[in-house]
Amino acid sequence: MITLTAVRLNLIPRGADKLSKPFYVTTPIYYVNDKPHIGHAYTTIAADLLARFHRLAGRESFFLTGTDEHGSKVAEAAAEAGVSEIEFCDKTVETFKEAWKNLEIDYDYFIRTTSQRHEKAVWKILDAMRAARLEDGREVVYSDYYEGLYCTGCEKFLTEKELVDGECPDHRKVPEKLREKNYFFRLSAYLPVLKQKIESDELKILPEERKREVLGLIDQDLPDFSLSRERVKWGIPLSFDDSQVAYVWVDALSNYISAIGYGDDPAQFDKWWTNAEVVHLMAKDILKFHCLYWPAMLMAAGLKLPDTLFLHGFFTVDGQKMSKSLGARIDPNDMVAEFGPDGTRYLLLTQYPFGIDGDIQASRFISQYNSDLANDLGNLVSRVAKMVMVNFDGRLPQPYNGLEGLQELMEQAERLPNAAHEHINHFRIGQAIGDAITMVRAANKFFNDRAPWNLAREGRTEELGGVLYACCEILRIVSVVLYPVMPSKMRELRKVLSLDDDTLTLVNAREFFNLQPGAKISINEPIFPRLKPSKEQKTTETEKKTKSADNLLDISEFARADMRVAKVLTAEPVEGADKLLKLQVDLGNHKRQIVAGVARHYSPEKITGMNIIVVTNLKPATIRGVESNGMLLAASKGSKLVLLVPDGDLPLGARVS
Repeated sequence: MITLTAVRLNLIPRGADKLSKPFYVTTPIYYVNDKPHIGHAYTTIAADLLARFHRLAGRESFFLTGTDEHGSKVAEAAAEAGVSEIEFCDKTVETFKEAWKNLEIDYDYFIRTTSQRHEKAVWKILDAMRAARLEDGREVVYSDYYEGLYCTGCEKFLTEKELVDGECPDHRKVPEKLREKNYFFRLSAYLPVLKQKIESDELKILPEERKREVLGLIDQDLPDFSLSRERVKWGIPLSFDDSQVAYVWVDALSNYISAIGYGDDPAQFDKWWTNAEVVHLMAKDILKFHCLYWPAMLMAAGLKLPDTLFLHGFFTVDGQKMSKSLGARIDPNDMVAEFGPDGTRYLLLTQYPFGIDGDIQASRFISQYNSDLANDLGNLVSRVAKMVMVNFDGRLPQPYNGLEGLQELMEQAERLPNAAHEHINHFRIGQAIGDAITMVRAANKFFNDRAPWNLAREGRTEELGGVLYACCEILRIVSVVLYPVMPSKMRELRKVLSLDDDTLTLVNAREFFNLQPGAKISINEPIFPRLKPSKEQKTTETEKKTKSADNLLDISEFARADMRVAKVLTAEPVEGADKLLKLQVDLGNHKRQIVAGVARHYSPEKITGMNIIVVTNLKPATIRGVESNGMLLAASKGSKLVLLVPDGDLPLGARVS
């Protein structure tokens, strides 16, 4: 008889002081000169997930998104459409609101930069910066003439060094030569102290690569930047000079404080800015404005800096560079029509680790949906619920102590909420989701290994009930962790278990045996019905397989791999992953860490000291929260896997060809 012990984990995560504060998360505000695409959706879904997850942990959370409606780009787009600027903005704003509604984005406030509330806040921060003085008495805001190259698409001046063949590298257009009188912000005066705050992580910039990029920009002696424009008319006029309008980035960045009361509600502003953990989420293309201009403006105005700036990477779509035209072809509304809001959210957030550059494999959406959601999660819900309905009259049976593998399953389940919370606190969104799906697969294995259909046939009712109870508990815990990803579907799952929102908290998810025996269990339709690929998608998959086969012996591609002899210095299991080992290897002139999926074939003791072959010129990857800088080579046949080892006494670092 196995004695069951419910694991009681430490419920106070690291950084508890920070976690006791309200949580304020923002997306960038999106230009209204185009309709929303999957690039906009990706950032917004991620921010929505963060806010929902922190609420599950008991934190007050505020989620802001909105639209950037000023500047010459918007004015030009309105003119082309034959309508006034505000009419153009009003119409486009509704497309964003509709897209976010379809994706079940639960924002707390939608800021528009054409609102009077926002205008008041912009005037207030401009006045505060204009009143500021440096220690030597110089003004922070000063008037001067600027002559330079201006790109309308970027809404910024460019230097000659930034041009490619005389054109803006992003918009492939020759910038205009402009000379006008502007008001400038003395950025150079704030760079030394800003550098200290970034280096010390008082202003945390993530991922680390982005932090290094920002520090590199500071070392380039950046010039002061313009706060206003004389020629642009569609914008917020300066309170102290109505012949000028606020530069679009000064206008746009101020949305983060205008939406929470900087200009009109001091109590709300203190709650959500001064006394909160503030996180700005965005793509890396707007790094300079958010990581340098915005903090410097806040310092000049005497305001607290945000706590974290997280700048995620760019993505390709099926290997093609993301562009305006490509993004438009993958409309988030179309994805919702095919996969539902929850499926769309899941698919977009699980393509590659959050934060790095990656590839969204749209051609695999249906197969991934069917594999992860219909087969693994949905099928588990259906099988378990139907067996309860057939064998226990639709009432949750009692748990049972004597089931092989149950203790390990329980311990894994009780680790999941805290592990997911830790991942979310460090913006490891994909790993939090991945751990939950791994838990689902573990429950499926437990279900299959225990063969409840045999238990039912043999009349072993107590054991059968124990298997079904345990699987229902796993589903309850998973429903909480995956709720921020798929809110509607997880509510459907919880309804199968007769659960309401009162128990939709991380605290309730942390302990096994939470479900009450006798609770009603029922299901009518699959939560995730399987999807059928279209003829076009089937053709595409066939072409891809054929193309892949044609390229198997492409020698030029194979030659690009830099393979070296290495020695394994240490090896240890990766927590929560039964296939992975974390290896420290010596390549002769340096050491590095790699993660390898060989744990089922090589124990840490066996692999330590072995000479192996490592591919060294791969991009670093994060696997289960562990950085891997390379890949070892192995051969497999069926279930057997053997490491490839160098023949003879080759020195460490020797190239293998």
